[in-house]
Amino acid sequence: MRSGNEASAKPKGINMSDINSDLRLVIDTGRVAFGSREVMRTISDSSARAVVVAEGGKKDIIGDILHMCGVSGIKVIRFKGNSVDLGTLCGRPFAVNAFTILEPGNSAILKEEYS
Repeated sequence: MRSGNEASAKPKGINMSDINSDLRLVIDTGRVAFGSREVMRTISDSSARAVVVAEGGKKDIIGDILHMCGVSGIKVIRFKGNSVDLGTLCGRPFAVNAFTILEPGNSAILKEEYS
């Protein structure tokens, strides 16, 4: 038999709504760049603080971005959704495979670890 505390205990870790609200805060209060060419440029010139990629995005584009981030040591935040979902979250009327965080604004997203 379970006690009342076990049933109400929340699992540790960050859930999807946490990353969604953090991403929305970055978009609203920070500075970001959309588009794969812009993402690659900001990685190359070291102005990217972090890169957000849609796990269901175009594999070739995401692969190139992940490779560049790995070589450059830039943090990658994986959005568990497709590029249409990420575009909707960003308030854009188009699919977003990835975007760069140039300034985090009021968000602590650069300090968070998402699993």
